[in-house]
Amino acid sequence: MTDLARAIAALEGHSIAICRGGKVLTRDDRGIMPMLSLLREGTDVRGSAVADLVVGKAAAMLFVKAGVAEVYAKTLSEEAQRYLAAHGIPVSCESLTKNIINRSGTGLCPMEETVLNTEDAEEGYRLLCEKVSRMQAERA
Repeated sequence: MTDLARAIAALEGHSIAICRGGKVLTRDDRGIMPMLSLLREGTDVRGSAVADLVVGKAAAMLFVKAGVAEVYAKTLSEEAQRYLAAHGIPVSCESLTKNIINRSGTGLCPMEETVLNTEDAEEGYRLLCEKVSRMQAERA
């Protein structure tokens, strides 16, 4: 079984599954938080296969920054597909959509809006960290 097949199988009941060398790591946070947390913690996932529920450009940028090898998404945005392909990361999906919409269904996901005008994964990571920090401060 390939790492990608293992990650896809492990996705059931989780928000993300990451597999490298047959070892699987799962996380259950919503949105981009699982990948953002792994990057902040310094967890090495280079060369891993990732299965995720929803992948937009924001998640795709985090995957590029992390150096993942391949991606599967239950739902994938066209922009994420383009971004991953531009960085040589094979991607497959169950469902392809134009955009990732916010949870209330009223517009674009705020994380997608945050990275709309950048193509640089490092800048995207920085912008996403700032956005998440602002959102957490507003909730407190």
